[in-house]
Amino acid sequence: MIEAGVCDAVTVTTPPQTRRALVLEAIAAGLHVIADKPFAPNYDGAMELDAAAKAQGVVLGVYQNRRFDADLQTMKKVIDDGRLGKIWRIHSRMDQDSPQTLEAGPGGGLLRDLGSHVVDQMVYLLGPVAAVTATMDMVELPEGPTDACFTLSLRHTGGAYSHLSASKLNFLDARELRAYGDKGSYLSLTSDVQAQDIFAGKRPADDLAAWGYEPETCWGRLYTAAGPEIIRSEQGRYHDYYEAFARAVAQGTPAPVTAETGARTLAVLDAARQSAAEHITVSL
Repeated sequence: MIEAGVCDAVTVTTPPQTRRALVLEAIAAGLHVIADKPFAPNYDGAMELDAAAKAQGVVLGVYQNRRFDADLQTMKKVIDDGRLGKIWRIHSRMDQDSPQTLEAGPGGGLLRDLGSHVVDQMVYLLGPVAAVTATMDMVELPEGPTDACFTLSLRHTGGAYSHLSASKLNFLDARELRAYGDKGSYLSLTSDVQAQDIFAGKRPADDLAAWGYEPETCWGRLYTAAGPEIIRSEQGRYHDYYEAFARAVAQGTPAPVTAETGARTLAVLDAARQSAAEHITVSL
């Protein structure tokens, strides 16, 4: 495809250990690149790819599609509308009963997989991270020791905290978001509707107006002095990522999730791994 010159951009979604070489090959050919997460093994590796893209004058974006989840967009609107007041903390749980998708060995693990998503979501909502405290549950697999579950406590530079957890080997399948502020709290238990529809073969173009809304049974609830209130789902819009990336290529606007932003998420994951191994809180 590179030699034929038939495309302007590529998406690299291969296994993590192969991504660096393919991203660099595409950049060297002058192609814009969307790299799946985790798009590098660590912060330094991410900055290497960022520098290569900038030197070549191409756009490098990280595919953090879960910024565009319906539940996260709904929580973001509740926060942005000031309905919770000053945010104290957010709790995020992403448990998946899918042991077959756990990438085994020291180069894989759940922290780099779902951890990339839940950390990026909190950076998106609460801003940069100042300190990380983490635990990881390890399993011995033929490919080597693998982190299969984790808990993270992040202190954000703005003063709020986020508490994140995920698992793949505990027979749980649940998604929960909770936010606490000085005006109340918000809770959502969602179905991950976009991912499930995609797995079922559906696409946004089939019915864009109806795409990506959580069913009413999964709508979140806001709790304030006025009493509980059901909050209608915002639309989940994974396709917004690609539209924003296309604008970045055509108009020079920033990528929806830049390589530098992706690198900062990897710095948090690097700190989490150190925290879990040494039983310390790591400052960034």
